[in-house]
Amino acid sequence: MIRILIVDSHPIVRTGLELFLNNKPDFNVVGKLNSGIEIFEFVRRHKVDVIISEVDLPELNGITALRAIKKENTEVNVLMFSHQPEEIYAISTLKAGASGYLNKTADVDTLEAAIRKIHNGEISLSEKMDKHLRYEDTRKSRSRLFKKLSTREVEVLKLLSIGRKNKEIAEELDINEKTVSTYKARLFKKLNVTNIVDLIHQAKHHNLT
Repeated sequence: MIRILIVDSHPIVRTGLELFLNNKPDFNVVGKLNSGIEIFEFVRRHKVDVIISEVDLPELNGITALRAIKKENTEVNVLMFSHQPEEIYAISTLKAGASGYLNKTADVDTLEAAIRKIHNGEISLSEKMDKHLRYEDTRKSRSRLFKKLSTREVEVLKLLSIGRKNKEIAEELDINEKTVSTYKARLFKKLNVTNIVDLIHQAKHHNLT
């Protein structure tokens, strides 16, 4: 039996996933959560084999939650199931400890296959993304630009794009403000901008937020 935890801020998504997955004889949805912060207590109290999580979550974003969860629970496999573009976020989430990434445009058979694959210890990505990783496109692309950014830089960028201040970012990511400033300086350099407005604009232009 594969014990699955669903983490998504949308009730319809949570319910839809639960109904589909519980119809499989060897799948058992053991919980549904609204935010990233709730995951920690849940996995301490319940046995979970696979977590299906959105990247964009209230209180604590999915990437930050993922990194923390994997530190405490290395045996739990995480599938990021998000509306965010795979070519932008797949690499970052894999670096943070995910076993797979699936866009919400995928069909249910693909979702089922991805769950089974990561439960068996494999990495699950779309065929398109797999080719992106294996055969680099020589022209400048969103994925090439994204690869210049570390996981932490992506997290800081996402928080900056929703208006968070340095102090708030430091508290959420559990780092000091000076470190946040360092990440901002790196983002300015890598995205070739000189101010926060242009940084956010450039990030949105490349679908990085």
